Amino acid sequence: MAHIDLVGMRKVYSDGQTFFDVEDLVAREPFGQFGAWLKETCASPEIAEPNAMSLATSTADGRPSVRMVLLKGYDKKGFRFFTNKESRKGRELDNNPHAALLFYWATKAWSRQVRIEGRVEKLSEDMSDEYFHARPKSSQIAASASNQSNVIANRETLRQKFKEVEDKYSSEMDVVPLPSFWGGYVVKPDMVKFWQDQAPRLVFRRPEPDEKINPDATSVMDDGWVLEIVQP
Repeated sequence: MAHIDLVGMRKVYSDGQTFFDVEDLVAREPFGQFGAWLKETCASPEIAEPNAMSLATSTADGRPSVRMVLLKGYDKKGFRFFTNKESRKGRELDNNPHAALLFYWATKAWSRQVRIEGRVEKLSEDMSDEYFHARPKSSQIAASASNQSNVIANRETLRQKFKEVEDKYSSEMDVVPLPSFWGGYVVKPDMVKFWQDQAPRLVFRRPEPDEKINPDATSVMDDGWVLEIVQP
């Protein structure tokens, strides 16, 4: 086993010049702030996949699982991704429709995280169909051929399944239909947390219906959100 000094592996953060605080917010709700950070991240050549995010789901009895997926859209309704609905994450979301997302973006200048928690709903078939057919045809075929998360004997089995679907829709005029087991989800957040370097975290959250807001610690923002500063 190779020796790696994980104890001594540590990034030296800045002297505070890149800290992110309330006065740095560009919006009084989380989606505008997320969009500003995402735009900056997309412009950075140091970030290979700005829309990559970890998606954490859980079984009904609380056994978690996490994986990387791609953000494929967002607005004030939530954050959207697409996948095989019969995969492990799809099955877990059927039984426990809550999830957490994490974006981690690190450059030489700054490190940022955006944490999102909320309820998950399936997107309409029309939205799923529109996105599915916006993908390259090879990706459509791959999605149709794969029973994601299910065991196969070997890689050749998957290659053969791919070829069968590829041959079936070999003509440029052939349209690969949206598989019944494939579609989109939207995470509707009730909490969005922004963090940059070692500064305190800025947390947008949806207050409970009967919650009494403490104006000394919590700021009322736009669209039903409140903002709090939490310790790092």
